[in-house]
Amino acid sequence: MAENETPVEETVSETPEAEEGPDEEVPAEETAAEEKSPEDEAADRLAKLEKELADEKEKYLRLDAEYYNYRNRSVKEKSEAYENATIAAVTDILSVIDDFERALAAECSDSNFKKGIEMIYTRYKGILGKLGVCEIEALGQPFDPNIHNAVSSTEDENLGENTVAVVLQKGYTIGKKVIRPAMVTVANP
Repeated sequence: MAENETPVEETVSETPEAEEGPDEEVPAEETAAEEKSPEDEAADRLAKLEKELADEKEKYLRLDAEYYNYRNRSVKEKSEAYENATIAAVTDILSVIDDFERALAAECSDSNFKKGIEMIYTRYKGILGKLGVCEIEALGQPFDPNIHNAVSSTEDENLGENTVAVVLQKGYTIGKKVIRPAMVTVANP
């Protein structure tokens, strides 16, 4: 060796790999990821996708059920609105029908006038028929508080117990719904 030369010492690299000793452990995640086979990864991915598909299917079914309920509710509300509007209009017409019935029951010397009243009355009754309005048959029927409104009572041996003796004002229904109950007198309550 020359005087000016310095001895070269071997240096050991100090990298983390070199420092690893038997006491240090590699995290389990790293070893598990390294140990998973492609089949396992595919199975995990498939399971994840199946779960997502099941979640989306459930959301779809819930949305479909909500729409079905909404549609049915809308149809029902529309039908009820139509029925309520019809009932309101028919209720107003019924007072006119009552007036025509009183006019027909009154004495009139002019046959043409009476015939005109009958024609108008018949047309009104036809309109009610087209709307599905039916008259409640009450005279001689057993009293039913659901369709009859008893305003008085009487004793009559010719009629049975709780029988309608007199109809003071006709009652009407649309379908099964009572628009106006019949105002009656009940015999032998």
